[in-house]
Amino acid sequence: MIYTVTLNPSIDYIVHIPSLQLGDLNRMEKDIKLPGGKGINVSRVLNNLGHTTTALGFLGGFTGKFIADWLEHEAVQTDFVEIEQDTRINVKVKADVETEINAAGPAVSQEEAGKLLNQMDLLTSEDVVVLSGNKPPTLPEDFYQQMIEKITSVGAEFIIDTTGKELLSAIGSKPLLVKPNHHELADLFGTAFHSIEDIIPYGKKLISMGAKYAVISMAGDGALFFTETDAYQATVPKGKVKNSVGAGDSMIAGFIGTLVETSNPVEAFKKSVATGSATAFSDDLATKKEIESLINQVEISKID
Repeated sequence: MIYTVTLNPSIDYIVHIPSLQLGDLNRMEKDIKLPGGKGINVSRVLNNLGHTTTALGFLGGFTGKFIADWLEHEAVQTDFVEIEQDTRINVKVKADVETEINAAGPAVSQEEAGKLLNQMDLLTSEDVVVLSGNKPPTLPEDFYQQMIEKITSVGAEFIIDTTGKELLSAIGSKPLLVKPNHHELADLFGTAFHSIEDIIPYGKKLISMGAKYAVISMAGDGALFFTETDAYQATVPKGKVKNSVGAGDSMIAGFIGTLVETSNPVEAFKKSVATGSATAFSDDLATKKEIESLINQVEISKID
């Protein structure tokens, strides 16, 4: 089973306006409300691709019910811990420039946090857990590490998709996959990249630090993939970018779903790039049909 964990999910309220005028009245051309949160996105795309997945995390209040109802309608399996406070709402303004207003998130009690940790005790060595996104402010700083210790103690594997100190703390526990974008990777190591060649040593460094596989996404410049012995570069399909939200999560879904199914990491990387691109070209997350229409446009080359 592929599990996803979203510690701080949201309703993503996406608003389209011609141009954002600060201090003035802005009228929407259209709007949409979607379940948000990186792990939830991964589960939704895995479900679209026909893979069995269960979404875990915290949900609360009327906003949490909106997300739970949406996932139930899509037939995504869930086992969320119900919390007392409301799940947050994030506002995404699509105008001449894209603006995001993200809420901090609810307070999660020690008892509620303990319930999620206890769920990790039910894992088996056949399971993979995707840990994605930020934490609500009241959770302990080492909460991801607490989960990772439980996951690895039963022989299950994990994917970590976060940044900064949390990623550095997790990578020594040998994650199956890490997937920073090139900006996040540069921030992680306190450097700057001016070319793809600059990125390659740092992708290899992620492997030497403990990750089994590493994907570095570079938006329109494609993606890089690193294993213990090899490195690969992928081109991205051509299309009109409508939605940057969820593209990285979709890459993880495409990768882990294919890896579990085929045990072929390079094929998983190719599917990952097609899946991320399909979401970028969609208003919501990618469908299986949209992903399959792009897969043959992804070209993989080995880096010497």
